[in-house]
Amino acid sequence: MVAQINQTMARKRFSKIPGRLINWALIEGRPLTTKGQWINSLVFAGYRLAQLLPEHKGARAPIYIVGTGRSGTTVLGTLFAMHKNAVFLNEPKALWHYAHGAEDIIGSYSTSSASVRMAAEDASEAQATKIANVYSSALRAGLANRVADKYPELIFRIPFVLALFPKARFVAIIRDGVDTCSSVTGWSKRKGEQVGEQTHDWWGRDGRKWQLIVEQLVPEHADLAPLQGFLRTVTDHRDRAAVEWIISMREAKATAEAHPEVIAIKYEDLCASPEPVLDQILNHCDLPSDVVFEDYAKSVLSAADSYAPLELSPEILGPFQATLHEMGYGDSAARTQARQVEL
Repeated sequence: MVAQINQTMARKRFSKIPGRLINWALIEGRPLTTKGQWINSLVFAGYRLAQLLPEHKGARAPIYIVGTGRSGTTVLGTLFAMHKNAVFLNEPKALWHYAHGAEDIIGSYSTSSASVRMAAEDASEAQATKIANVYSSALRAGLANRVADKYPELIFRIPFVLALFPKARFVAIIRDGVDTCSSVTGWSKRKGEQVGEQTHDWWGRDGRKWQLIVEQLVPEHADLAPLQGFLRTVTDHRDRAAVEWIISMREAKATAEAHPEVIAIKYEDLCASPEPVLDQILNHCDLPSDVVFEDYAKSVLSAADSYAPLELSPEILGPFQATLHEMGYGDSAARTQARQVEL
């Protein structure tokens, strides 16, 4: 689907379509694993032009969808796209690179050093202004007053983002690890490609994202830190996805407990009972109820996909199963098993 637009969206609220198309084409940017990267020069030119225009009054109260990829973040984003007061930006990582310059962990726009984590002291008013001015353009295009920016990895940068935008709100998506990892594995195999001597896939340019996770985040976890040397050599998508899920879900749980600006919801609950979960999200984000938005959600949401059992390296299986229990998915531990190591 172009710009995540479907027929139901067009039928229920056609007025949202032009703005969604404009923001998809001219603001979100094209990352490493997508076609049409030639348009990025126009995207960055648009960012510079946006700095010359007045700031929209709602630009500094963004909503962020965070967690880990393939966990329902895009689904929630498309729901926000249908709210009368919101516009959806699907991973506008080009914008964050434009504002900061050392946060591109994928390597879509830069090959220089990058940090997964960012602290409040890494933020500046100049960065906030750059982002707010581009958000303003998105709001004008979408005829709305709140931006919903989906960027899962911002889960590791909550203090940084709050320093930029104290009025920001975050929705962290939690999903069963077996299903998330299986989905990541399928995506990376399907979308990954060889470009010259480089591999471009879920893990970035030649595994850049994976290397940063192992070097910067793994040491923070007592059960993963002793595995750091082993993890540097891991190439199996399932094992990598399992480690990313462990770290991201623990972070989501901890940040939701530490920051009132962050709410954690389960993807499975959103699919099974959309009305109460969406009410909770709207209240948290200070958005009004919207009948069309709620009707759209009920019409497109269905039971979350359940995948076949997941085989992991024996070293990773224990921490993965422990995190399943910690996140309320203990029953899924039975869907995991140790993978036999080929000699």
